[in-house]
Amino acid sequence: MAAARAARRHTLTSPPDTLPGHRHQGDTMSTIAFIGLGIMGSPMAVHLATAGHQVVGFNRSPDAYGPLEEAGGRAAGSLAEAVAEADVICVMVPDSPDVEQVLTAEDGVLAHARRGALVIDFSSIRPDVARSLAERATDAGLRMIDAPVSGGQKGAVDAVLSIMVGGEEADVEEARPLLETVGRTVVHVGPAGSGQTVKAANQLIVAGNIQLVAEALVFLEAYGVDTAAAMDVLGGGLAGSKVLEQKRGNMLDRSFDPGFRIDLHHKDLGIVTSAAREAGVVIPLGAVVAQLMASARAQGDGGLDHSALLRGVERLSGRGDASPEGD
Repeated sequence: MAAARAARRHTLTSPPDTLPGHRHQGDTMSTIAFIGLGIMGSPMAVHLATAGHQVVGFNRSPDAYGPLEEAGGRAAGSLAEAVAEADVICVMVPDSPDVEQVLTAEDGVLAHARRGALVIDFSSIRPDVARSLAERATDAGLRMIDAPVSGGQKGAVDAVLSIMVGGEEADVEEARPLLETVGRTVVHVGPAGSGQTVKAANQLIVAGNIQLVAEALVFLEAYGVDTAAAMDVLGGGLAGSKVLEQKRGNMLDRSFDPGFRIDLHHKDLGIVTSAAREAGVVIPLGAVVAQLMASARAQGDGGLDHSALLRGVERLSGRGDASPEGD
């Protein structure tokens, strides 16, 4: 492993044209493999394709390729085929085991990507897994950064995601033009795994904010206040937030089509509560919100947008029609 790291340090100081298989990421025709074309991954892959890159997509569900193909990308028949000729491999899948599978499976990235390729993991996973996979990528002659995103489906569609990036500075700077194609705020926050640590903190703040907005709304409704007007004035003061701005419509209309599912936020809160315990820090409010998120999932709301935490407040308050989705 030490020899591999030494070789890697050498490649980082070598002129780009001397790296085996290396192509400049600023080239219009860079080849990008995009693994995971879901709610977030599909629009991100589309933005990369419309920016002029050759994007080869691979997704577990074969019905996900339409938007990418309309944007000029193409579908791969297998994971191995998708990554074989790629300069950059983007991964956007749900959880730590999914990223591990994409990288370490027999037909996965480590076995089939060419030496020198750059792996960008946009998924939200455990920081320790991100660090471990970055080491394994190094040993396989690849480079890897963790670049989880925040902004939900709307942020992905509008290409205004906030991206927190962990990894070697040289790799992050090489990836920056691609990251700025899909996001507005791109910040290098530290070595491998740091992006995932910051994302965990992000998910903690977002969940707490959603829960409090939901509680405030049920409180306002109990007093017959004009809730739309109330949201306007709250949004203009210190109580204002991106959550209030982006999720107020969902809550006022009780429309919970998923931009970011409760199932996924439940997973993310599991990551942050576990990591906090490992670090020896306490997150008492976060722990309560994690339990409320788990309750919403147990009540059948896992497939709804995380703004459906409102339904949990209604259930606890004995208000509204908050029966499980589909009942």
